[in-house]
Amino acid sequence: MMRLLKRWSLAAVLACICVLGTSCGNSDGGQTYAWPLATCSSGDTVTNVFAQTFADYVSELSDGEMRIQVYTDSTLGTDTELMETCEDGDIPFVVQSPSPQVSYMPELCVFDTPCVFSTVEEVRANLDNEELMDSIKEIYTASGYRLLGMTDQGFRVMTMNKEYTSLDSLAGQKIRVMENKFHIQFWKCVSANPTPMTFSEVYIGLQQGTIDAQENALPLIVSAKLYEQQKYLIETNAVPDYITLIASDKFMSGLTEEQQEIINTAAEMAQQDAYVISDEKGEESMEYLADAGIEIITPSEEDYAEMKELSQPVWESIEEQCGSELFAAYTAIAEE
Repeated sequence: MMRLLKRWSLAAVLACICVLGTSCGNSDGGQTYAWPLATCSSGDTVTNVFAQTFADYVSELSDGEMRIQVYTDSTLGTDTELMETCEDGDIPFVVQSPSPQVSYMPELCVFDTPCVFSTVEEVRANLDNEELMDSIKEIYTASGYRLLGMTDQGFRVMTMNKEYTSLDSLAGQKIRVMENKFHIQFWKCVSANPTPMTFSEVYIGLQQGTIDAQENALPLIVSAKLYEQQKYLIETNAVPDYITLIASDKFMSGLTEEQQEIINTAAEMAQQDAYVISDEKGEESMEYLADAGIEIITPSEEDYAEMKELSQPVWESIEEQCGSELFAAYTAIAEE
């Protein structure tokens, strides 16, 4: 019943969008298009800026004839619901983390491989690697989607109240993680006690002591005020915090070649802009946290090397699920 009600709600929203699209036109009588783009993120996040920048470029490149309305804060559904409605073509565009997409495309677990990259520049070199990304795009297309662009908001970092001196400091720490078996496996490998929890429960979980620690991208730690319940930030940098811009293959196939070209170009431009925005927000967040009294700790090179060694069972599990060829292509930069 709830799923049906949500469908009716979505239908009402789409009906309003259709009215907007058919009532707007150019001075020469040309048709103006308006399509929904949905995300579950809120506030001034890289996710939302990526989405809005893409929408702005689509409008600009089409001289206002193609327009995209961005819906944030889970207005049109949860991450899982957005995947379903995007495949159907009801919501043409979605911006979200690849983590909830693994249920639909198991090979995407490759993005959960820990301790692959040393710098954000290496992360983006992979995202700009056409051969690798062509393989990733084929996975999306085979499942009814199109991957238009992919960016990051830096690495996921850890906060906790126990002072960090070495990897031994992580032993037994109840750290909140997403419902992701590979994230859980990684934190177990470094002797922590991973606890799956929805993001909306993290703040109160830290406040009440249900969890000792959490990991997220820097901008989210600031926007959700998680730092208010923590003393230390440890730059564990185990995995990048990726953001994908996907479209319904069914929807895209119904567009003209010119319209598809505009959308693809807008996505490429938005992706490059998002890199800059991500860096800016990362620096701002780090300064903000330092000013708020959070002690920022960077583990030693020896700690990073040990973390990578301990995470090898996770590499094996991910390679088994995503396939050796894709895994080798994704981790090649680490081997170099």
